[in-house]
Parts: sequence; C-alpha cells; structure tokens
Amino acid sequence: MSDYLIRATAFEGTVRAYAIRSTETVSEACRRQDTWATASAALGRTLTISSMMGSMLKGEDKLTIKVEGDGPLGAIVADSNALGQVRGYVKNPHVDFESNDQGKLDVRQAVGTEGTVSVVKDLGLKNNFTGQVPIVSGEISEDFTYYFVSSEQVPSAVGAGVLVNPDLSIAAAGGFIIQMLPGASDETINTIEARLDEIPSISSMIQDGKRPEDVLDTLFGEDEWKMLSRSKVEFNCNCSKERIERAISGLGNDEIESMIEEDGGAEATCQFCNEQYYLDAKELEALKQ
Repeated sequence: MSDYLIRATAFEGTVRAYAIRSTETVSEACRRQDTWATASAALGRTLTISSMMGSMLKGEDKLTIKVEGDGPLGAIVADSNALGQVRGYVKNPHVDFESNDQGKLDVRQAVGTEGTVSVVKDLGLKNNFTGQVPIVSGEISEDFTYYFVSSEQVPSAVGAGVLVNPDLSIAAAGGFIIQMLPGASDETINTIEARLDEIPSISSMIQDGKRPEDVLDTLFGEDEWKMLSRSKVEFNCNCSKERIERAISGLGNDEIESMIEEDGGAEATCQFCNEQYYLDAKELEALKQ
C-alpha cells in the first residue's frame, strides 16, 4: 500500500483533521540517512507531521520544519510542500538508546527537552512566515501540539508514530492532526479527548493494516467525518547537479580556481538524500564567470 494522506472535517465542520500512512516515505528517508532506531523514530515523526502540515498549503507553497533540541541527535530538518513531497535529515543519525519506561524508543532523550521548534512557510510572498516555540517534551508530537496552540492559535492534537524493526527497517509509520475550529462544542471536544485517551498508538494501528480512513473512524466514529481529499505522499528531494553547479558558480572565480588547482574537481553531497555529485576540472572551468 502506497503512502497517502486524507484531509477531512468532522462534527458538522467544526473539526478539521488529517490522517496519514507514511511508512514508505519514512523508510526511504531513514535508508538514505542510515539512521539507527531512535534516530529513525525522531526523524520519522518529524517527516510525518511535516507531510500533514504541507497538505495545509496551496499551489507551490512550501515549508521547512526544524526541531533543534539539546540532545545528541542535534537538529532534525524536514521540507514539505502542497504536492505531498517531503524530505528530511537528522544531524547525527547514529543515535540509539534503550527503550523508555513505556517500552518505546526514547525519542525524548535523543531530541532533548530544551531547544526550539521552528516552522518557516514560503507562501510566495515578499517575506516568509516564521513561527517558533520552545520544545516542551522532546517527543515531537507533543511539541507540535504546543506549536499549533501557541504559534498559530489553533487548539490541536498531534500524533505521529514510527515502529522500527530489529534490522532497523521501518515496520510502520503514520500520524494524525486534529484541529478545533470556531463552533466546536464542549461535547465535541470532550468526545475527541476521550477517544484520544483510548486510541491505540498510531504506529501499531498502521502496522495492523489500518488505513488513514480507519484512524479517523476510530477518532470520530464512522458517520461523524467527511473526506475532503486524498493525496499521495512520498519522499522527494529536488537536489540536482545543476543546483550544485549554480551554487559553485556563485562562489566566484578565485574559489573555483582553487578547487581546480588543489583537488582537480569538486564533490558535493546532498544533506537530505545523500546523493553525491562530482564535477571534474573541465566542468569547473566552464562555471567561471
């Protein structure tokens, strides 16, 4: 089953919801980053949430998420857009710990409990929208719940989970975002809060074959929500040799000549997908202005 995301409303339009299966997307990102188990969980949760936030955009809009805590992982960065494309990396992918008291991967220890969550939205305007909040738990989902409430003033519940196999492959990944809109009654809010307390972990639901539709059924009840759209989600990196050439060209002739004389060429690796690009001396010479 390919990854996809559902946008929906519930309870007569007073609740907005997103649900996603992101197993293949997270698998590809973690494979490219060579992440260990806890790092995979942290990166996967961030990518999953980033994908859902990307679906809130329109047209060619895009956003960048950065989770930067004081834990050994360092920064987690994810880019996404309205087309369902997402990519991401973690500064230190080889981080892993014993399971926490709940028997789950200890993402909190890896991320840290001090630091910031920032979201930069490129909406095609003169200035980008930037929101930043402090990390409140290091568990990622709780931190984005706080982000929506604090930075965007939208009461929300965010859930994202990743199950990692013993061989470090990704068994399951998925998530949801629920947002209360004006007009949501206390009864609706109480119902959703009760369901959130009862719902199994999102990653276990995905592992058991549950679809995003099934997740929303569990959260709201089968007759209480309406699908607005369904869209594909995938890992996608827009790096290319041409982009590398433009970046090197911008360094100036002296720097390019230094690359030619000292190294006989230039090599660059994309942080997001780990693709390597090589330019020989002749190619570098052609980049001089």
